[in-house]
Amino acid sequence: MTDPQAAALHRDAAVVDTHNDLLMLVAARPAQAQAAYFRDHWLPQLRAGGVNIQVLPVFIDDDFRPEGAMRQTLRMIEAAHRIAEGNTDSVRLCLTGDDIDTALADSRLALVLALEGCEAVGSDIELLRTLSRLGIRMTSFTHFGRTGLADGSAEDDAGSRLTSAGVAAVGLLEELGVLIDVSHLSAAGTDHVLSLATRPVVASHSSAYAVRAHHRNLTDERLKGIAASGGVVGVNFYYGFIDPDAPTMARLADHIEHVASVAGVDHVGLGPDFVKEVYEQLTPPAASTEFEGMSGTVTIPGLETPAGLPLVTEELLRRGWREDDVRKVLGGNWLRVFRSELGVPRSR
Repeated sequence: MTDPQAAALHRDAAVVDTHNDLLMLVAARPAQAQAAYFRDHWLPQLRAGGVNIQVLPVFIDDDFRPEGAMRQTLRMIEAAHRIAEGNTDSVRLCLTGDDIDTALADSRLALVLALEGCEAVGSDIELLRTLSRLGIRMTSFTHFGRTGLADGSAEDDAGSRLTSAGVAAVGLLEELGVLIDVSHLSAAGTDHVLSLATRPVVASHSSAYAVRAHHRNLTDERLKGIAASGGVVGVNFYYGFIDPDAPTMARLADHIEHVASVAGVDHVGLGPDFVKEVYEQLTPPAASTEFEGMSGTVTIPGLETPAGLPLVTEELLRRGWREDDVRKVLGGNWLRVFRSELGVPRSR
């Protein structure tokens, strides 16, 4: 970053990243090495990117589904606790908005646990209560495929809404103060959630369908629905969802601007989805790093790691965005929702 105004704004802003799969890499290390690996490898990147709040998704690889899904979920949650317990001077695992504010006041990185898919739950939704006790504060029902609660966006042709267990899960998660995340959810499933929700619904890492017509992106109607619920859309940085033909910072900013224009500037944030290292380190030898014809290792130049996040601030200011609105996108909007919703119980 060369713009002094952008650098100063980024340093001063609350920066929230609602999707980085780094926990997969932490959990792949021996238990006794996990805290140090995070401290030595990830903490410098996050600090360089100015990240103040990091959501840690718990994602279960195909190798663990379905039989080993719960075991791997628990392993990853335990890895997150090891990160926090082994780096108490630098990070805090947060269960509430007050916890986040305490971490920010102490200049510590606030960590928030999320489920990316409910393969471990099946249709036994009371397990969501158990997982919330362990620290889960954001939950998506599925990934690309099908779970006992819903279909993923890759199953859109099935036209499926939530299952009866999925409907019940909406009520339970709202009761527990766990945010419902519609990233990866099918189109019909997203509409179903929005029709049922009484609390803010979020999309942790989804971009704009009107800019790039891909099933992982959200249509204008769904962007408006999330905004109407009081939620936030974290724009995904993955090149295949931004523009596979021109994966540039400018095209990423086009997605941010479109979400802001449709949903409102109070309902857009950042959900980068940094996956390059995950694919490079966890893909078995001779296996493909591609899915749906897209590479897992291609990135927008400059946004290979969290250290590149200040470039987003620079691009938005270059386009004439007001500083207050840039602060909202960087993290102010997510922080508002976290403060009002995380861990806050509500009767059904």
